[in-house]
Amino acid sequence: MRTLNLVGAGRVGQTLARLWQQQGSFAVQDVLTTSLSRAELACASIGAGRAVDSPQALRPADVWMLAVPDAQIAAAAQALAAALPADAAPALAFHCSGALGHGLLAPLAERGWQTASAHCILSFASVDAAVAQFAGTACALEGDPAACEILRVAFTAIGAQCFGVATEHKLLYHAAAVFATNFLPVLQSVAEDAWRSSGVPAELIPGLRRMLLQNAVANITTLGPAAALTGPAARGDTAAIARQAQAVTAWDAQAGAAYEALSALALRMAGKT
Repeated sequence: MRTLNLVGAGRVGQTLARLWQQQGSFAVQDVLTTSLSRAELACASIGAGRAVDSPQALRPADVWMLAVPDAQIAAAAQALAAALPADAAPALAFHCSGALGHGLLAPLAERGWQTASAHCILSFASVDAAVAQFAGTACALEGDPAACEILRVAFTAIGAQCFGVATEHKLLYHAAAVFATNFLPVLQSVAEDAWRSSGVPAELIPGLRRMLLQNAVANITTLGPAAALTGPAARGDTAAIARQAQAVTAWDAQAGAAYEALSALALRMAGKT
């Protein structure tokens, strides 16, 4: 069984490491994160691994997962490369960013390592929830072909549906995931603020949230986005859109700009432009 070292041990790293440890694709070996105590907690969550407090303490491994924030990937790769013994055998390293390519791991590639990135389209709200929800998750792989093949086998073994993304398309790919997930809470928050400002009783808002979101998700899932579209854009009622945009802008300029932009996209989707 291949050994796995984990650099960065947040929810993504812990989830994947636990799944691989349980399934048997990788044996989790060493875990390095922001502090020794956090690494120890991560090992307990994963159910395996040895907590360490520096890159120099990491033992050689077959696969290295850099599950650190995007802004720290390049520095983590540089620190790891600098800590490697001169005679260290090449290994496979990958990071978990959706927006950034494997080029950030260049310090390791220069040491002869295979490098890649792997991004799972899943909201990692908690480790336990993500582990339970992981089966069927789409996973984008990018990087050296040999590295991507090893990762494809490993991710498939824990239930992922893998596909390739070209390096130059990673930003657009990840922006799509932001549209699909991260903006939904923002839009809901704006809607609820507007309801409060227009006099909707506060006690009714949780019910509106639950009913409208559940119905919208059910319609999109069953019918697809275009057929699920309702409202003035679906009818091509540009006059109503203009009046509402004016009202929203008077209430909140940023929300008004968002309303206009989203309405334009809705009209395009409905074939009304």
